[in-house]
Amino acid sequence: MSDTTRPPADAKRSSRPNTSFFRSRWVDAPDGVEELDPAQLAPGFRAGGAHCGLKGGGRTDIGLIVCDAEAVASSILLTRNASAAAPIRVCRDRCERGEIRAAVVNSGNANAETGAKGYADAVAMCDQAAAQLDLQPEAVAVAETGVIGVPLPIETVLAGIGEAARALSGAGGAVFSDSILTTDRWPKRCTLRADGVTLSAQAKGGGMIEPGFATMLCFVQTDAALEDADRALRAATAASFERITVDGQMSTNDTVLLQATGAAGAPLPEGLLDAVLLQLAIEVVADGEGASRVGKVQVAEAASVAEAERVARAIANSPLVKTALFGRDPNWGRIAQAAGMALAGEQLEEIGAGAIDAAELGQDAAEAEIGIRLGRGEHRAHVWFSDLGYEYVKINAEYTT
Repeated sequence: MSDTTRPPADAKRSSRPNTSFFRSRWVDAPDGVEELDPAQLAPGFRAGGAHCGLKGGGRTDIGLIVCDAEAVASSILLTRNASAAAPIRVCRDRCERGEIRAAVVNSGNANAETGAKGYADAVAMCDQAAAQLDLQPEAVAVAETGVIGVPLPIETVLAGIGEAARALSGAGGAVFSDSILTTDRWPKRCTLRADGVTLSAQAKGGGMIEPGFATMLCFVQTDAALEDADRALRAATAASFERITVDGQMSTNDTVLLQATGAAGAPLPEGLLDAVLLQLAIEVVADGEGASRVGKVQVAEAASVAEAERVARAIANSPLVKTALFGRDPNWGRIAQAAGMALAGEQLEEIGAGAIDAAELGQDAAEAEIGIRLGRGEHRAHVWFSDLGYEYVKINAEYTT
């Protein structure tokens, strides 16, 4: 590959590209939103972090977040991977999903494929956090992320939970956000205020990212009053984390947690949660391991929604399309090939250049949108995806060595 097709030197970012949270062309920020210091959590919440050596380099790798308000409404969504990690199984077995007051997180060790000991270790993390916070264990969620198949150094982790509990602060959002990162190049977080309501959120994700359910961690706190936290979270996630992919790999550890106190006495402003989760989801794609560009594929004129979804995901996960995005190559033939592959066995008229919009692949911009019209019906679907370059191979080839 020639130098002219490589991403610009500043594409390998180590910090947020600019100071505005809502910066993607595909996110419509609600009117009147004030951006606050993301270290400051929504009222009624505290967070903290500690270093116990899971990630090395002195980085914070244990995080703790808790709701101190009298009441909390919550919802938690977990991976659908059949080989789910121990913390996922513990959350399924123990958590009262509508009354989760706290979450304890480690980054650096997924505690997946670790058998009975791994499950017991996740229970021990939950119990330790509950004891430190004077809560019942069923009110504490457990989340872990990192290397699969490695036993957790549980005594070190339990000590780290105690340290994180002693560091809890209403201004602990940044520390907590940093504590959940693994291969991420920058933190993904915000604190926003609109119509008398405050919402804070922290997310991580870089690899093992695939729609249905997206593979990452995300925590959202608000003082808004929610009539149905589960419905609100599912709707916002369906339009965001369910519509992204980096490498087509579903993680063993996906967790999204929403907590609301209702103390503001007002509902969430319309579209706020949707916009926040969509921006965070696009941030996860933009920070995909080695990624330099984000693409959006829009499939139209499909025979059904399911068909549109199938074609969109086939295009988004195609190595040929992803490398074209990386190399700024408007190669529409690769899009046609991926669509035809997704519809193998179906009757499909030949897809020509006139039905494919690929010009933005060749543009020198961080975000590119492509489209295809199948001419089979009236349904559509879209997926956001990352490019595929040299760094993805390097990161994953050396991940445990």
